[in-house]
Amino acid sequence: MSPQTVKVSSRYQISLPGSARKQLNIQAGDRLLVDVQDGLIVLTPQPENYTEHLAGLHKTIWQDVDPEAYLEKERTEW
Repeated sequence: MSPQTVKVSSRYQISLPGSARKQLNIQAGDRLLVDVQDGLIVLTPQPENYTEHLAGLHKTIWQDVDPEAYLEKERTEW
């Protein structure tokens, strides 16, 4: 999808282009997270359930770690 322009209304509202809505399956009433990163506005669909959305995040980092050995090491360092 090539960049598209949107106009900010007098009430500071924008309309998302149909191609973006279809690509992300955004429906009327959905909520979007708004984040500003290095001068850019990033809109992300808000997950319905954060627990399910974050489940398994960074699991590859922990795949070769023995959880019991890790906990024991942490406890002894206290």
